Amino acid sequence: MITLQQSPTEPAFVQNPYPFYAEARAHDPLFYWDDYAMACTTTHAATNAILRDRRFGREPVEALPVPDHLKPFYDVEAHSMLELEPPRHTRLRGLVLRAFTNRRIKELAPEITQLTHDLIDAFPEGPHDLLDSFARPLPVTIIARLLGVPEEMAPELLRWSNAMVMMYQAGRTRADEDTAAKATEEFVAFMRDYVERKRADPRDDLITALIAAEEDGEKLSTDELITTCILLLNAGHEATVHSIGNGMKLCLEEGHRPPEEPAKFVEELLRIDPPLHMFTRTAYEEVEVMGHTFRRGDQVALLLGAANRDPEVYPDPDSFQPDRSGPAQLAFGAGLHFCVGAPLARLELQIALPILFERCPDLRLVEKPHYGDIYHFHGLDALMVEA
Repeated sequence: MITLQQSPTEPAFVQNPYPFYAEARAHDPLFYWDDYAMACTTTHAATNAILRDRRFGREPVEALPVPDHLKPFYDVEAHSMLELEPPRHTRLRGLVLRAFTNRRIKELAPEITQLTHDLIDAFPEGPHDLLDSFARPLPVTIIARLLGVPEEMAPELLRWSNAMVMMYQAGRTRADEDTAAKATEEFVAFMRDYVERKRADPRDDLITALIAAEEDGEKLSTDELITTCILLLNAGHEATVHSIGNGMKLCLEEGHRPPEEPAKFVEELLRIDPPLHMFTRTAYEEVEVMGHTFRRGDQVALLLGAANRDPEVYPDPDSFQPDRSGPAQLAFGAGLHFCVGAPLARLELQIALPILFERCPDLRLVEKPHYGDIYHFHGLDALMVEA
């Protein structure tokens, strides 16, 4: 296995990580990323295999020490199904899916349509940041409505979420950690109060459904319910913001427009420039993958951005081809931890992007977009446009 060095905060890498992925993939399906001190996947086959292999999981083999200043953050993480394995993950995900049904998501289509039009109607005259005017408010408003959280809380939800997500980004500082911990405490306090109000006054929303969800005599505890709501709020908009931004950047730079049936168009946008580029797993036993032996406790980074541009499965992988055939892109992961919010994200993109292009046929870039220094995520700092 070759060892490569590449700072994830180096400006050229931040703007375009794909040449580094291609270099690594040319050597092997796996390489050792020295900056992260772990093995990483480069191919679709290796990434997909480990995502689905139950000998790998999210929980560490041994509990990691938590510094006192980060205790509020990790107290919440301890109840997150994103970080858990069976049997606890099975129970939590099962209860969530009883409330977060495909029917409930599909029923949001008219609201997504109307909100898209409302946001476009409110576009300012002249140049504006499409992330602020469209990409951020659309998904956070929809997830707030779905959960039953007041829409006027959207700015606070975004602030808390952005602060918490900094914990997953390369190059985080002690100041970032303190901000994340404070945001977590505020988020938990808000959700605890709101959940108690929902218990006393049930409504037709996801929080009420989660309170009522039951399987084999078990319900979500209050701490599990709070963490699940925070997870759904954070994951329910963070990746969608980047997906809209990255997708619109590509469309405006290359002149692409979504067709009347945009499902495959959206999948290709997610493939070619996904919002999340790295997801880690821990080996639970000695296991061989693609000629490399992982030992119990070893971590492996699954490079979703590299897998989605594997030329073995996507010929001419750097080109946008919405009529592609081949295996599913891995932007939402695969296997046990496949993104529970993927159907909602897809629906938002499939509805919002065609309306945006129909309503704003002359939309154009007025500044060259730049990606933010937020790896493992991959998204823009701003997307300045004018109609």
